[in-house]
Amino acid sequence: METKTIKPKVIVGLGSCGIAAGASKTYEKVKQMLGMPGFDFELERTSCIGMCYKEPLVEIRDEHGSVIYGDMTEDKVIETLSKHLLSHEIDNENAVSASTFKGTEDYFFDGQVKIALRNCGLIDPESLEASEEAGAYQAIKKILNNSLSPAQVIEMVTASGLRGRGGGGFPTGLKWKFAAQSESDEKYIICNADEGDPGAFMDRSLLEGDPHAVLEGMMIGGYAIGAQKGYIYCRAEYPLAIKRLNIAIEQARAKGYLGRKLSDNTDFSFDIIVKEGAGAFVCGEETALIASIEGRRGMPRKRPPFPAVSGLWGKPTNINNVETWANVPWIINHGPEAYAAYGTEKSKGTKVFALTGKIRNGGLVEVPMGVTINDIIFKLGGGIKSGKAFKAVQLGGPSGGCIPASLGHTPVDYDSVNATGAIMGSGGMVVMDETTCMVDLAKFFLHFTQEESCGKCTFCRVGTKRMLEILERITEGKGKPEDIETLETLAAQIKNNSLCGLGQTAPNPVLTTLRYFREEYEAHIYEKRCPAKVCKPLLHYSIDPDKCTGCTVCAVKCPSDAISGNRKEVHHINQEACIQCGECYQVCRFEAVLVE
Repeated sequence: METKTIKPKVIVGLGSCGIAAGASKTYEKVKQMLGMPGFDFELERTSCIGMCYKEPLVEIRDEHGSVIYGDMTEDKVIETLSKHLLSHEIDNENAVSASTFKGTEDYFFDGQVKIALRNCGLIDPESLEASEEAGAYQAIKKILNNSLSPAQVIEMVTASGLRGRGGGGFPTGLKWKFAAQSESDEKYIICNADEGDPGAFMDRSLLEGDPHAVLEGMMIGGYAIGAQKGYIYCRAEYPLAIKRLNIAIEQARAKGYLGRKLSDNTDFSFDIIVKEGAGAFVCGEETALIASIEGRRGMPRKRPPFPAVSGLWGKPTNINNVETWANVPWIINHGPEAYAAYGTEKSKGTKVFALTGKIRNGGLVEVPMGVTINDIIFKLGGGIKSGKAFKAVQLGGPSGGCIPASLGHTPVDYDSVNATGAIMGSGGMVVMDETTCMVDLAKFFLHFTQEESCGKCTFCRVGTKRMLEILERITEGKGKPEDIETLETLAAQIKNNSLCGLGQTAPNPVLTTLRYFREEYEAHIYEKRCPAKVCKPLLHYSIDPDKCTGCTVCAVKCPSDAISGNRKEVHHINQEACIQCGECYQVCRFEAVLVE
């Protein structure tokens, strides 16, 4: 009997991270190779597999298994494909992961459990057929074909222990129950895709990589609470996510999943609209988000009434974020017990984290709740760049806080993280090393929240401004002994009197850096010194006469002509003319410029 040869597949990662690294050019180069002698393969696209630091990524699947190649620029991809497809040899130098042998980066996936990200990087996100082959819409069919009641669906989600992945961590099943109990002729489902934390890209990657999972999760939520319409509120800065969402919605409508009755067993039908936001961070707060969808200025309102009682257009509304919705179909298909088997007693399941900052492996990981911060940073993230010391991690974005390296053993679950003074947030992890100034970092995040404040609350609008002014003064070497106490007083007032979560959590970066790195504040204030050598007004540059060769490069590059000296003679810095720009330090090849 003749054995049928499987035609190889070449799959190019075309998520935003891949495209930014040049994957579009790689894709076009591979496309040009199609049909050339010996190059008989199928070309497909996918999204981010999480290994952003190795983009562009190209996967080759054939009868022997799968090999993923990293750093596949348009110049390198020709050689790699030729070696693999023509010579039938593995390009070991660029193979980062494989099914039949250990790739150089396979450790990145060790310990990961992909539930929300189960299809990201594995399917073509613009193909409904590929999504269906991966299990899309099986969960909603299971519910309707087996005539599960809305109450039974809510009970399954409740039993799974799923909590909101947008940052608040409220039990999802309980949230659905409140909306289901609200009596109304009209209800709504909302997906909060207004991901605004600096360094966060979990939701974007999910929407780009598996949009049908999110749509199906919303459909299940709609059935559970009695809603027939849903909105996805996505910031306009995510054009690729919005494009793929709209493609998925049109595909689902054409196939009959959206916009019409799904089963003879029920009258349930559901449709979804994408609403683009203008990028206001405050619109991540649910009542501000609702106001924006309604065409009003995105500002929060007092609660109660909560959206479950009076939300969009005054009707009962349930809001969850992208990652939460993506988990729901998996729970229905595999059972709540399977989901609850992961995680800790009070934090079930898995969590997606975006790793950024001074970390070797920047990208996206999904791990069971309860793994430690160190496990994520050093095992999956590969540790700190350039071999420098791990100093802290900012968890939870501008609403979160800094957790020092000494607490790296902290399990990543809601209660343990909250005990440090930070919050889980949506999952952004900004990693810092010894070169990070914690006062400067606190200033950065407070500047962000101060600018993003909607201005409705006096304590948030004015209080964060006063805190920012103090931090700016400290980093300029003008700090006063009473500044630390004033910061703590203002922080308490802002937290206790702001209307929404933005103001209530805005002081967290300052409070946690004061809690764990108070000595850095004191060095800035009392010694007029920045220990991390970041705050330029506090830096003093000088030239080591034993190392200076008189090459004149520093003098040529100095923008203020503060450096003098003849060629092959020791140079000097005029401190009165020096503007502390650091250019001399950057260009010196002999480590002759000293920074104190």
